[in-house]
Amino acid sequence: MKVLTQEPRISGVGVLDKASALLAIVEDGPATLAELVTISGLTRPTAHRIAQALERLDLLTRDHCGRYLLGTRLGNIAVEVKRDRLVGAALPVLTDLAALTGLDARIFRKRGEQQVCVATSVDPFCLTDCLPVGTARPAKAGAASQVLLAWEEPEELYEGLRGARFTAAQLALVRRRGWAHGPDAAVPEAVSIAVPVRADENLVVCALVLTGKRPRMPIEPNRALLGAVIDAASRLCDAAARTRAPGMRRPIAHAGAVVGS
Repeated sequence: MKVLTQEPRISGVGVLDKASALLAIVEDGPATLAELVTISGLTRPTAHRIAQALERLDLLTRDHCGRYLLGTRLGNIAVEVKRDRLVGAALPVLTDLAALTGLDARIFRKRGEQQVCVATSVDPFCLTDCLPVGTARPAKAGAASQVLLAWEEPEELYEGLRGARFTAAQLALVRRRGWAHGPDAAVPEAVSIAVPVRADENLVVCALVLTGKRPRMPIEPNRALLGAVIDAASRLCDAAARTRAPGMRRPIAHAGAVVGS
């Protein structure tokens, strides 16, 4: 029998407290309507009405058995919080990575059909920087685009591959080896290595990208470069975890390989 492992917080606003009780139940795993009723103590019509409302708001969803699960909206909120913390922790990590490799290090995250540079190791006052913070470009080509798309759900994969300059087979390879490599679509004659940066080793929240021109950047990434980028991605996750707000829930996990796996 499913049981509630933690008491829901009380706001004093009746309908909010009832919704919170249902979310607390589902937070511990999938729940049937009967379990929502039994554990929450709500009447069946009330539990059903509130669950349906939460489902319309994408705060709850259903699995193939009809059980209630936490909805995608909650996961997206958690990811946005994690992204903001990663950006705040990024500068020293990117600076160290650039000093170690002699290459430019940046973080990109996906915004709809675009990928946006949110942090860079390049001096912000450098007038020759072709990809300063805030630069947006279509997420249809390059190593960063592949990493940002590779671990998405099937529907997102389908939409992302429309008009892309890479294939589903290439994304499968990225998932299998944990990184992407190739010409940088925005920097002439440059090559990039990209690895995913994850929230709690599951959700890909952004791509860490190392970019340089040959001969400084090898045609194929060597073990030293890959190790440096993967270590930097791990540092970003660790730094963000140390700044997690008290009581923050873990985000909803998506399937996907861990960096470097």
